[in-house]
Amino acid sequence: MIELTAAQVAAATGGRLHADPDVTVTGAVIIDSRDAAPGVLFVALPGDRVDGHDYAATAVAAGAALVLASRELDGLPTVVVDDPQAAIGELARYVLATARSGAHGGVVPQVVAVTGSVGKTTTKDLLGQLLTPQAGGEDAIVFTKGSFNNEIGLPLTVLRVTAATRYLVLEMGADRLGNIAYLTGIAPPDVGVVLAVGVAHIGHFGSVEIIAKTKSEMVSGVVDGGSVVLNADDQRVVAMASLAGPGTTVQTFGTIPSADVRAEDITIDPMGRASFTLRVARGGEADEQRADVALKLVGAHHVSNALAAATVALRLGVPVADVAKRLSEATALSPHRMAVTERPDGVTVIDDAYNANPDSMKAALRTLAVVSGRTRRSVAVLGEMLELGDSARAAHDEIGRLVVRLNIKQLVVVGQGAYHIHEGAMQEGSWGSESIFVPDIAAARELLDESLEPGDVVLVKSSLGAGLTALGDHLSGAKTIEDNNK
Repeated sequence: MIELTAAQVAAATGGRLHADPDVTVTGAVIIDSRDAAPGVLFVALPGDRVDGHDYAATAVAAGAALVLASRELDGLPTVVVDDPQAAIGELARYVLATARSGAHGGVVPQVVAVTGSVGKTTTKDLLGQLLTPQAGGEDAIVFTKGSFNNEIGLPLTVLRVTAATRYLVLEMGADRLGNIAYLTGIAPPDVGVVLAVGVAHIGHFGSVEIIAKTKSEMVSGVVDGGSVVLNADDQRVVAMASLAGPGTTVQTFGTIPSADVRAEDITIDPMGRASFTLRVARGGEADEQRADVALKLVGAHHVSNALAAATVALRLGVPVADVAKRLSEATALSPHRMAVTERPDGVTVIDDAYNANPDSMKAALRTLAVVSGRTRRSVAVLGEMLELGDSARAAHDEIGRLVVRLNIKQLVVVGQGAYHIHEGAMQEGSWGSESIFVPDIAAARELLDESLEPGDVVLVKSSLGAGLTALGDHLSGAKTIEDNNK
């Protein structure tokens, strides 16, 4: 973070200072006392199971320069605020505004923000890899770790900005109307990206129309004179162009001919990796630029993510040839997202258990069908898709029926919340042992350890809260389930 005194932290957050005003925060902003180091700012967040205030003394003993808390802590240098979570957002807004003003004496960062029902994390990771060389190295770019995309994670990412930061790449998630507006209020984007409108979190939103309205808050949140990047293949997304303010540039990506940045001649290899021709409009057709891309990421759906990242990189001055080269070299950075492991026994594990909604579940199943082909046994291990509200039963049933239509050879449904996947598969096809329901992860582990054979291709997919990341780790050999529970 940019160095701040305790007095500046108090002023930025509207807090009451119970510390030497000249005490300086020289390190990161943390919410876990185990991450404490000399010079950090420890934020004491209250929680359902633990209260950060109880660990403030531990953080200070490990070197924390200052504590942000909701009450005075005897003997500890503290800024007291009404709501520590909201205060993180206020502090992040102040730090970014300071960096953008140039008052800190460093470079002025450009902010890129990505939202959408699917693909946010992959697109953000691709952007990190496309822009790092442009920035001048890893010290000059900050991008979201994993899925730090909410009211806590995004400010913590913003607070990693230093005087050397040239690009700040953010992922913005939402589960209700107003979330994106709040996040863009903290970090107004120079370039705002909307990937897709789907039914993720529809249980919170209530309708796809409200989801679309929420995602459109990204367009409204872009700075004056900034850029909006929209998915031309999604009618709800491309319609958001009408919300762009005066002076805002709108660019589109997709596979349709009218897209400014598009993919043509898409092919999928036996491992599910896409290759395509990247075409960039530069006025008339004669002025178009083209380059070949061969993705290492597994799944045809990553073409759209790659196009979104390419459009942003091109907007920020990366040449077309470099964009294509870096896309072709890019790898999956975040765990449990179409992570492929080739086991020594000949089993291929596709671990996509970090998140799931009907759209991403369908994409993952289609990838499983491609990778397994006609010669290998396909095994889909599926858990619950959360936050679908009243549509949950129908959505899970639909996935089960798709498994049958894709001719997946073995379905293992894990947990009561996912039961209707099993039910849908049984009603769609004349299945017996091809679909198996197990009550929990331990039962799934035992079943798979006994039944997997050399040559099998196994997909593990669920929402994070369903817990199948532990099963993915076990099957891929990353960790045992017991290790994950420690």
